[in-house]
Amino acid sequence: MSKDILFKTDKYLFSYRVAGILLHNGKVLLQRPQNDTAYAFPGGHVALGETNEETLVREFKEEINLDVKVDKLKWVGEIFFSWGDKPCHQICLFYNVLLTDNTTIPLNGAFWGTEQLEDKSFKLEFSWIDIKVLDTIELYPIEAKKYIAEGLSQVEHFVYKEF
Repeated sequence: MSKDILFKTDKYLFSYRVAGILLHNGKVLLQRPQNDTAYAFPGGHVALGETNEETLVREFKEEINLDVKVDKLKWVGEIFFSWGDKPCHQICLFYNVLLTDNTTIPLNGAFWGTEQLEDKSFKLEFSWIDIKVLDTIELYPIEAKKYIAEGLSQVEHFVYKEF
């Protein structure tokens, strides 16, 4: 198994992640951990020696057994948040991803997938959320609500700091 680009010190974490923006019939596919209220975009940590595209293809396959085609880079995020008891500095690149012809997941409602992180397995709820109601849910990054509503065509950069 490849080594994720996730560095830890005594006081800090650094994370390099990519995420997929998957839109279908006016809905976006989002994920959240079991028993959590906050949604995020599916994706995961880039492994050493792996491209962003390879990571997204791998993560969608591992978590929900879905083949995707990676499209254009949409957002670049510098994200500062608490990860457990440590502050985390994360670089996250968000790409449009497209369904392939052999889609095997439900295209409505919610379903379950599994995430692997540091030799641990976590259940994730995947949900198709209508883009018209994004402003009513807890979604990270916060900027995503505005960016999806505006349908931006250029790459956007944002900085999000919780601390």
